[in-house]
Amino acid sequence: MNKCQKRDVIQPKGVEVSLFKDGSEEDALISLTDIAKYKNSEAPADLIKNWMRSRSTIEYLGLWEQMYNQNFNNRAYTELLSNSGSNSFVLSAKKWIDETNAIGIVSKAGRYGGTYARTDIAFEFAMWVSAEFRLYLVKDYQQLKKRESDAQKIEWDVRRELAKINYKIHTDAIKENLIPSQLNKQQVAYKYASEADRLNMALFGMTARQWKDSYPQATGNIRDNATVQQLTVLTNLESMNAELLKDKVNAEDGLAVLIKWQENRCKCF
Repeated sequence: MNKCQKRDVIQPKGVEVSLFKDGSEEDALISLTDIAKYKNSEAPADLIKNWMRSRSTIEYLGLWEQMYNQNFNNRAYTELLSNSGSNSFVLSAKKWIDETNAIGIVSKAGRYGGTYARTDIAFEFAMWVSAEFRLYLVKDYQQLKKRESDAQKIEWDVRRELAKINYKIHTDAIKENLIPSQLNKQQVAYKYASEADRLNMALFGMTARQWKDSYPQATGNIRDNATVQQLTVLTNLESMNAELLKDKVNAEDGLAVLIKWQENRCKCF
């Protein structure tokens, strides 16, 4: 598995089912191999192949890919669909992925290897395996999502408060190192905004005004809409920028330092 993926486990009907989420996708990958073990613990891969060889399954998978995958190979899909009525027709997850460039189903190697799928597809497979098992799978998955949502809200609140504390450190550094005593209130406000946008550029790739122009319907500002991960990085950027200001590093060089740091920090976000 990719080192940035997070593994969770749910246990519908006492069967351990692995889920992975890589951070870039809202939807999780659910193990079809584990679901298949509910019905056939000895040969789960054979059960998945039996499901995938049916015309109705191929039609469903093809429709899903057409909705979510711009690089889906429709020609290969049509050919597989036309061959699905043959008694000799066999379709594995690997063949489906290789021939159609599918993204809804993923074949994984390693300790938690097997066949995985996005939730829509995983729930469809679970229904084919057992309607009862599907109900328990959906219920356990929803409970997991709720726990994640509650934990993320708490973490977001903590990170937001931490960002506020670091913001005070940052503004004190601006006041002590960038603002001459003769500036008027408007000029002082501009100085603060400029430094805040330096951090916005490093983290979000745009200023507060550019973000507002891009998302006119959004509630709050760019930082109010940041993820937990982004707020975590922001607290560190504010501390780093405060030190750069104290060291009299010029704005251009300072921005380069901040961008390089956050790129390295965010590789697994």
